[in-house]
Amino acid sequence: MLLRFSPYLLWALLALPGFGALMGIINATGPDALKDALHPTDEFAARFMIIGMLASPLVLIFRGWRGPRWLMKNRRYFGVAAFFYALAHTVIYLVDLGSLQQILNDIPKLYIWTGWIAFLIFVPLGITSSDYFVRAMGTKWKLLQRTTYVAAVMTLLHWAALHEWGGVSAALVHFGPLAVLEAYRVWYWYLRPRPARGA
Repeated sequence: MLLRFSPYLLWALLALPGFGALMGIINATGPDALKDALHPTDEFAARFMIIGMLASPLVLIFRGWRGPRWLMKNRRYFGVAAFFYALAHTVIYLVDLGSLQQILNDIPKLYIWTGWIAFLIFVPLGITSSDYFVRAMGTKWKLLQRTTYVAAVMTLLHWAALHEWGGVSAALVHFGPLAVLEAYRVWYWYLRPRPARGA
C-alpha cells in the first residue's frame, strides 16, 4: 500500500541495483571493475522494461485486481528506470572499450548491433516520458511507445547472443512470460471467436 502513495519510495527501490553496481565499481581494484558492472545494468534495464510491458496484458487477464492496476499506473517509472540502466550500461561499455576504433570494430557482432538498436529506441522513449510530452504529442505518443516492442525483440537477441546457449536460456526465462501474455492479448483482441451480430 505504501508504494501506491509514494513514488519516491518506488524510485528508491528502482535505484537500488544501480547503487549496488556503483559501489562495485568504487570498491573494485582490478582491471575488470567496469566489466563487472556491465551485466547488472544490462539485465536490470531488460527486467524493468519487461515489468512495464507486463502491465497491459495483466490488467486484461486479472480485471479488478489491484496489482496490475497499480503496475499500469506506474509503468512509466519502470520504463524510465529501464532507460537509465540502459544508458548506464552503454556508457560503461564505451568507457571500457576506450577507443572509437574498438567501438566500430564491435558493431558487426550480433550482440552489439542489436544492443545499439534497442538503446537508440530507448532514447526517444526516455526523453518523451514526462507528462508534458504525453499531453503535447497526443496519439503520437502512444504510437512512439509501441516501438518498445522492437526494443524488446532487440534486447532479447542481444541478451541471447551475448552468452551463446546460456544467454538463450536466461533470455527466454525473462522474456518467455511476456511473450505468452502478449500472445494472449493479441488473441483476445483480434483472434478470439465473437458472437455474430444480432445473434
